[in-house]
Amino acid sequence: MSSPHLPLSRRGFLLASAGAGAALGLAALPAHATGGPRPFGRYGSPEHRLTPGTLYVDPYGRGDLTTVQAAVSAATGSGRTLVLAPGVYRETVAVDVTRTEATWIGASENPRDVVIVYDNAAGTPKPGGGTYGTTGSATATVQGDGFTARWITFANDWLRADHPDITGTQAVALKVQGDRSAFHHCRFLGHQDTLYADSTALGVFARQYFAHCYAEGDVDFVFGRARAVYEGCHFRTLDRTDLAAPPYGFVLAPSTAGANPYGYLVSRSRISSAAPDAAYKLARPWVPSSDTTARPSLVVRDSWLGPGIDAVAPYTDMSASFPWQNQRFAEYRNLGPGAEITVAENRPQLTDEQAESATRETYLGDWTPWKEC
Repeated sequence: MSSPHLPLSRRGFLLASAGAGAALGLAALPAHATGGPRPFGRYGSPEHRLTPGTLYVDPYGRGDLTTVQAAVSAATGSGRTLVLAPGVYRETVAVDVTRTEATWIGASENPRDVVIVYDNAAGTPKPGGGTYGTTGSATATVQGDGFTARWITFANDWLRADHPDITGTQAVALKVQGDRSAFHHCRFLGHQDTLYADSTALGVFARQYFAHCYAEGDVDFVFGRARAVYEGCHFRTLDRTDLAAPPYGFVLAPSTAGANPYGYLVSRSRISSAAPDAAYKLARPWVPSSDTTARPSLVVRDSWLGPGIDAVAPYTDMSASFPWQNQRFAEYRNLGPGAEITVAENRPQLTDEQAESATRETYLGDWTPWKEC
């Protein structure tokens, strides 16, 4: 299994900048990350484009545009590529359904160098009244089918401690809804609801693939109703000082539609923690009020679960009306202290026969994004 780059956590970014509550700044980036004389690396330049449809983005003005959203707005239609020079892009970005088959490339091929970040939470007041809500809090929202990103960090650096008056603490780094959405060597940094792997509508079974990615957070930090495969990924649970006792949070919270045979598949991955042992649950089912027929689906297989996971009771309910035992949760051949089976009824396991269909090929069908790794 290929290993992701060693993660510099979101808190590490913050501590590297002016203060623990400061926004991400260039001081948080490695010294080489301003790009030097070739900010776009081996991916060409405005003078020597990879393709006529490639646009170059650089916050220092050496590309076609200086912000990601401006480049997205300029890249109309299908099949456009954005090459992002190293830097911190403090903005929100939206890719609508008309912008299909888009590709974003972090030019340095190190996701620490290219950071797209903002700091809205669900309870953040909106200009003109109201609040953003969970969906509106997203730093980046991707709805177009066929989207691919490589070597990019998506972050939401909103902090509870800085906003004690706000109760809507969901703060999404990325909401992705398109079918055939692939992320290779990307990072997703936040606290609550970091990575929202979803679809555009209840009856749309959007397929998504995350390869050698890193995601961190605390409450439900990988969640949604997509048919999503996480392969060779690293999930890290953050410590919390605002709670007197565990659970501190939950890694996964799928909301799979009842008609969708497949939800989340975590394969050949690992879960580590900055929190005390057994402080986190592996998952809880999300049955949203907008779809009470949802039957959340999750398989975690061939993965290493660290001591931060409560091995005795790794699953819990989000609502007593929808107990996790009635959902589609299972494990297979996991290792590590968080995978130890101490109470068998709390750790449903796939049989060998069932495991034969719990694969990326089954979940993703005729789409084979791993061949692009």
